[in-house]
Amino acid sequence: MKHILKIFVPILIPIFLLMTSIRIFFNPFSLDIEYHAKTFPVDPYGFTVEDRMRWGTISLEYITSNAPLFTLADLQFPDGTPLYNERELSHMEDVQIVYQRMVIAWTIISIILLGLLGAAWIGKWLSDYGHILCRGGMVTIILIFTILMFVIISFDKLFSSFHSLFFESGSWLFYYSDTLIRLFPVRLWQDFFIFTGVLTAIMGIIFWFGGGLLSRKAVSINQ
Repeated sequence: MKHILKIFVPILIPIFLLMTSIRIFFNPFSLDIEYHAKTFPVDPYGFTVEDRMRWGTISLEYITSNAPLFTLADLQFPDGTPLYNERELSHMEDVQIVYQRMVIAWTIISIILLGLLGAAWIGKWLSDYGHILCRGGMVTIILIFTILMFVIISFDKLFSSFHSLFFESGSWLFYYSDTLIRLFPVRLWQDFFIFTGVLTAIMGIIFWFGGGLLSRKAVSINQ
C-alpha cells in the first residue's frame, strides 16, 4: 500500500497545489491588481479601469459561483446592446464548467491528503508520509520550472495548448473588439501563468521542506 502511495501522492500534490493557486487567482483582488497596474494595456475600444472592474468582477463571479448563464446574458451596455455575444457566452459557460470540475477535483484531493495524514498519524507511519510529501514538493518544483520556461520561451504555444486541452478547437478565439478580450487580454493570462507558477513553486518548496521536517519529527517522536 505504501509503495502505491509513494507513486500516487507525489503526482497528486503538484495538481493540488496548482489548482490551489488557480483558485486564489480567480478572485476580484487579482483583477484589481491587474487593471490598476501602470503597465497593463488600456482598452483601445473605450473601457475604463472602472468599467473593467465592474464587468470583469461580474464575469469572474459567474465562473466561480456556478451561477446560471443568464447572469451574463442579461448584461447590457448603456445603449442596450448585449455585453457578450453568443460565442462569448458559450465560451464563458465552458470555462465555468471546467472551473467547477476543477473545484470538485481539488476538494476530493484535499480530502485524500488529509485522510492519509490522519491514517499516517494513527498507523504511526508519519515519517513515511513526510517523505511522500517531500517528494511531491520536489515533483511540483520540477513541473512548475518546466511550465515557466515555456512561458518565457513560447507563451503563445503554451496558451494554445492549454486551451486545446480543455476546450473545443477554435471556440476560445475572439476578435480584439470582443468584450472577453477587452476585459481579459493576453497580458492578464501571461500574468496568470506567472502568478500561479510562482505561487505553486513556493508551496512546493513548503511541502518539500515541511515534509522533511515532518519525517524527522515523526522519527524522533517514535524513538
